[in-house]
Amino acid sequence: MNSRLVITFTTLIAILITALAVPLALSYASHRTNRLLLDRRADATRFAELADQATREGDHTSLTSEVVRYAELYGAAVRVRDRGGRVLVTAGRFEADDTEPTRLALSGRTTEDLPMVDPFGPASVLLAEPAGRDAQLSGAVLLQARTDQARLDVGMVWGALALGSLIALAYGVLAARRLARWILRPVTELDRTTRAIAEGHLDARAHPGVGPTELRRLEERFNAMADALSGAMERQRAFVADASHELRTPLTVLGLRLENLEPHLRDEGSAEFEEAMAELDRLAVLVEDLLALARVEAGAIADDKEVELAPRLGVWREVYAAKDITLDMDVPEMSVVPEAAARIADIALDNAQKFVPPGGTVTVTLRDGVLRVADDGPGLAEEERADALGRFWRSVSHANVPGSGLGLAIAAELAKACGATLSLLPADPHGLVVELRLPEQYAAG
Repeated sequence: MNSRLVITFTTLIAILITALAVPLALSYASHRTNRLLLDRRADATRFAELADQATREGDHTSLTSEVVRYAELYGAAVRVRDRGGRVLVTAGRFEADDTEPTRLALSGRTTEDLPMVDPFGPASVLLAEPAGRDAQLSGAVLLQARTDQARLDVGMVWGALALGSLIALAYGVLAARRLARWILRPVTELDRTTRAIAEGHLDARAHPGVGPTELRRLEERFNAMADALSGAMERQRAFVADASHELRTPLTVLGLRLENLEPHLRDEGSAEFEEAMAELDRLAVLVEDLLALARVEAGAIADDKEVELAPRLGVWREVYAAKDITLDMDVPEMSVVPEAAARIADIALDNAQKFVPPGGTVTVTLRDGVLRVADDGPGLAEEERADALGRFWRSVSHANVPGSGLGLAIAAELAKACGATLSLLPADPHGLVVELRLPEQYAAG
């Protein structure tokens, strides 16, 4: 938008400068042409008087000397004709046809205007002046004058106007750029703020102070809206975190009391007791996951904390060995990743050991900043992969598998927290790949 505003302002300024400069240039050219006409008409009038006097006296010696000297001095061409159109005196080289000017002069009319002189022409102009008075015309004087000096004057003025227009346009462009930046400063500030909020920095706010009043007021209202939304989200997170935290103790006490009741149960109630304990365990896992999700969304995880990935993943070998699942790891020994990435790997491995059958294989690789956890389990359909990162989502075909449905949702929030990109891809020939693309600084890892 800044470029479009600058182009628009510059175009308007250029049109304004042109509207002022072009008429001024044409006006000066017309003025210089009229001055040339007046100067040369004065000379032609003088020759007409001399020609009339010479005709009355019958002596053209003085007229001839004056015409020749004038032609040599000014580089002009002068021709005197009598009333019948015959040439009496001529000096200089005529380049134009003087038939029509001669006819007009012999009819008693003088040259009233000339073609406008500009830097590109004409090279010469032709004037005609009748000799004699009223009905007693004795002939006509034709004067062809060079326009070199007039064209030079017009060219210098036009050049000065062009240079001044360019300087004015340059200052206009500079002013247009500053004006556009001033107008769009609130818009740029809002764009920066919305981008920061979209990246997870919910405390980012616009800084009103520069720009049109309407846009500054928009910034203030945007900040008020962001404060209201941030407060609502914070209250929601606080409620989830507080509720999850407060439920932990009652659930623990309830579990202990149920365990204490177990010796007093009859045999026919043992199955229901086991189911109740399983539901209690599932509820405890759900509360823990909700609390973990609330902490991640609240930014409780440190963005700058890093861990070595290989030792962190090594603890999963015993878990996988107990379930007869092969865990292959192709991770450099000294590879360092954000703590959030290590937690995402933990979530992916925890999910994989739930779905991969005995005898299966789970492969963990880290190359060029891309962490992949691939398994050969049943996997997910394409439409299921699109929904799997949502909260409390569970596949219909895996409804009997323990879990809260929050694991991948927590992983997605962790990925945002560390600036990574989380994707779910199909494995070949079957299975699921959890792919995490780390920020650029980890690409060499």
